[in-house]
Amino acid sequence: MNTLEIKTSPFSGQRPGTSGLRKKVSVFQQANYLENFVQSIFDSLEGYQGKTLVVGGDGRYYNRHAVQVILRMAIASGFGRVIVGRGGLLSTPAVSCIIRKFKAFGGIVLSASHNPAGADGDFGIKYNIANGGPAPEIITEAIYAKSQQIKQYLIADCRDFELDTPGEQQTGTMVVEVIDPVSDYAELMQHLFDFDRIKSLIDSGLFTMRFDAMHAITGPYAVEILEHRLGAGPDALMNAIPKEDFGGGHPDPNLVYARDLVDVLFGSQAPDFGAASDGDGDRNMILGHHCFITPSDSLAVLAANAHLTPGYRRGLAGIARSMPTSQAADRVADHLGIELYETPTGWKFFGNLLDAGKATLCGEESFGTGSDHLREKDGLWAVLFWLNLLAVRKESVQTIINAHWHHFGRNYYSRHDYESVSADGAGELMEVLRKSAGSLKGKRYGEYEVALGDDFSYTDPIDGSISERQGIRIVFTDGSRIVLRLSGTGTEGATLRLYLERYESNPQRQSLDAQDGLADLIRIAEEIAQIRHYTKRKAPTVIT
Repeated sequence: MNTLEIKTSPFSGQRPGTSGLRKKVSVFQQANYLENFVQSIFDSLEGYQGKTLVVGGDGRYYNRHAVQVILRMAIASGFGRVIVGRGGLLSTPAVSCIIRKFKAFGGIVLSASHNPAGADGDFGIKYNIANGGPAPEIITEAIYAKSQQIKQYLIADCRDFELDTPGEQQTGTMVVEVIDPVSDYAELMQHLFDFDRIKSLIDSGLFTMRFDAMHAITGPYAVEILEHRLGAGPDALMNAIPKEDFGGGHPDPNLVYARDLVDVLFGSQAPDFGAASDGDGDRNMILGHHCFITPSDSLAVLAANAHLTPGYRRGLAGIARSMPTSQAADRVADHLGIELYETPTGWKFFGNLLDAGKATLCGEESFGTGSDHLREKDGLWAVLFWLNLLAVRKESVQTIINAHWHHFGRNYYSRHDYESVSADGAGELMEVLRKSAGSLKGKRYGEYEVALGDDFSYTDPIDGSISERQGIRIVFTDGSRIVLRLSGTGTEGATLRLYLERYESNPQRQSLDAQDGLADLIRIAEEIAQIRHYTKRKAPTVIT
C-alpha cells in the first residue's frame, strides 16, 4: 500500500467555531477542502501514532464519502485502529460514549447538528479529544493555524472500506473496526436509568408518548431503546428512518421546526409526553399534554429530581449552565447547597468542570442538556431522564413543572432568533451595543432600572483560560435580563439571538404565556438594541 503526498494550498475561513467547521456541502466538495482540514487536525496533534480514532456522523449527505476519506488519511498518518459506526453512522453523544469506553485517542464527528442537510444543505466536521468532548480552543486554534500553512496532505492509496457489515478490516498497519452504532450507548443509558420502571409505565396502557427523530441520526437509537427495550409501539415514533436530507426538514427540535410533533402534543388527542431530537442527536425538546418545557426549565427540573434516578442518586457535585440560559437552575443549586457555574455558550466549556468533578449536570438554552456520563450534550438521555421521572412521580409533565414553579418560582424565559440576517448589520448592532453597554447602569426603562451592562467574559476556574466577548448582558435591579449574542452555528449570513428573562415568585402570576410575561422586556430590548433597524426584520424567525 502506497501513501500519496498530495500538494495543496490553504483555504481561507477554516477556523472551527463552537461546534467545529460548518459550511455548505458545495464548499466541502471543493478539491482538497475536506482533506486540508483533516490533515490540519492530525498535524495539530501529538502522540497518536498507533492509537485509536473514532469516526462517525449523522448520516447527512456527504457523510459516507467523508468517512472514507478520513479512514484513508488516518492510515497514512499512522493511527493503529479506527472505530467507525456501521454505515458511517454515530450520533454525537455515541461518539463521546465510545471514545470514553474504549479509551480512544480522540474522534472525528461529521455533522452540522441541527442545520438542514442534502446536496444543497450544510456539512460539518469537528474533533473530539480523549475525554470524549469537543476540542478546547487551544486545539481548535492550532487546527486553524495549520490550515493556513498547509502545503500537502497524506492519504493512503487503497480501496474504500466496507462500512455496512460489523467486523474488522486491516489495511497496512491499521485496523478498521465497524461497530453497531447503538449498542454501547444503549448499554450506558440502561445503567443510568430505571428501564424496568419506565417499561412498566409504557406497558400500563395509561401512558402515551411520541418521539420525533426528524429523519435524523436518533431514529435507530429510538427504535432500539424506546421500542425494543422499553416497549413503546412503532406508532410512538415519528420520522425514525434517517435520510441524507433529513426528509427535507430542518432538524432543529423547537416549536417551529418540529411543528408536526407540536401539533400532535397540542391536538385534541394529545399524548401524555412528547420529545424530539436533532440532526446529530445531541439536542432535545420536551413536551407534555398541551405543554412545552423550555430547555432552561428542563435543566432545573432534572437537577431538582435527579435523586429519583439510579445514575444520580449519589447526588450532584454541581450544575453548570451557559450564560444565556435562564437562572432557574441557580435556584435549584442554591436549594441543594451545591455550586452553580456560568459559562459561555458551547459545550466545550463544560469539559473542564466535568473532568474536575465540579459539575454533574450541564445545560444550554439551545435545547442541549447532559451530564458527566459523557462530554457532549445528549438528546435521548434527556428524554429517558424525563421518562424516568414520570414513571417514579406518576404525575403529568404539566403537574411536575407547575409544582417546580410553585416551589422555586418561575423564570419567564424566551429566545428570539433572527436567522440569516446581514452579517454586517448584526455585527454593527453588537459593536454599538458593546460600546454603550457599560453606560446603561442607572438608566430606567419603565419599571426597570439597569444594574449592569457588559460583554460577558469567562475565566475557567480549572485552567485559568479566559474567553471574552461572549455576549452582551443587560441586567436589571430585579434580576431580569436581556442578553444578545451572535450564534456560531450557521453557514449563511448571521444569526442574532435575543434572550429575555424575568423571575416571578407569586404562584398566582406564573401561568402567563411566556411572550406575555416578557412583553415589557421585549419592548425594552428593541428600544436599547434597535434590532429591527440593524437586521431589517420586523420579527424573529424563531421564538422559543
